[in-house]
Amino acid sequence: MREEVLRVDGLKVWYSVGGSYVKAVDGVSFTVYRGEVFGIAGESGCGKSTLVSSLVLLKPPMRHMGGRALFHGKDLFSMSGEELRKIRYKGISIIPQFALDALSPTKRIRDIILDLAAVHEPNLTKREVLERAEERLRLVSLSPKVLDMYPVELSGGMRQRAVLVVSTLFNPELLIADEVTSALDVTTQRVVLELLLEFLKAGIIGSIVAVTHDIASLYQIADRMMIMYAGKVVEIGPAEELVKRPRHPYTQALISSIPSLGVTYKEKRLSGLKGSPPNLRDPPPGCRFAPRCPYAFERCGEEPPAVELGGGHVFYCWLGVR
Repeated sequence: MREEVLRVDGLKVWYSVGGSYVKAVDGVSFTVYRGEVFGIAGESGCGKSTLVSSLVLLKPPMRHMGGRALFHGKDLFSMSGEELRKIRYKGISIIPQFALDALSPTKRIRDIILDLAAVHEPNLTKREVLERAEERLRLVSLSPKVLDMYPVELSGGMRQRAVLVVSTLFNPELLIADEVTSALDVTTQRVVLELLLEFLKAGIIGSIVAVTHDIASLYQIADRMMIMYAGKVVEIGPAEELVKRPRHPYTQALISSIPSLGVTYKEKRLSGLKGSPPNLRDPPPGCRFAPRCPYAFERCGEEPPAVELGGGHVFYCWLGVR
């Protein structure tokens, strides 16, 4: 039986804005197992970054409105500030969205690392910390000389790899990688994805939650995938099954929008969706995709059921019970 690292049950994280709420994450459930890459995909604004950010640091205007996130059986949203501080970087670590700007521009990489170690690994000596940092830099094909450099002196690809080193320096059980390839060229994207898998294989990372709008990149590394739309989960399952046999209309549309190498626009036009995602201050009742769905019918105004397909493949849609 696989070991659960993280179990999220009915999680609701909303934004308090101008006297109303933006329902960015609204009843999301999933499980992450040890040793796997769990992918979360969806278009911009679907709530995926809010979801993972809230697991590490819930800060205004984000508000926890319900549900749980159990890390080894203990609810992250019930922990004290001190308890959360102790598990950051060691239990759960994150490569944040816009990671290229995550490093302080006024500090050398060496000082950033030592400051983190003083908080999260106070029992290690400076020498031990820097020796580990040098070893990790070599693993990502960076010279130990990077320790004496400022972030601005590094290229985009070098900075992304430096952030990977900082985020994994204390061997986290769960690494959240939020849009780690979005600002990189195609070649560097591949390098970063391969490094994540190498760190997982070497046991430096216990499990990975990889978040992106680029489902093609995610498919290359994920064991299982979850598709989000407008704050909700629409489909979840093994990556191979979900990409090759998607069942939810939104997942189908998302995958059909991916260009195929060697196929020109004249030969095959990319399909798209009419309309825009709903306003999450006042989302539509029932299925949130219904206003844009070509297959919508009257019952879609009710909350869609979970349709089990076997092998952990589930989609949330009334089409599955017609």
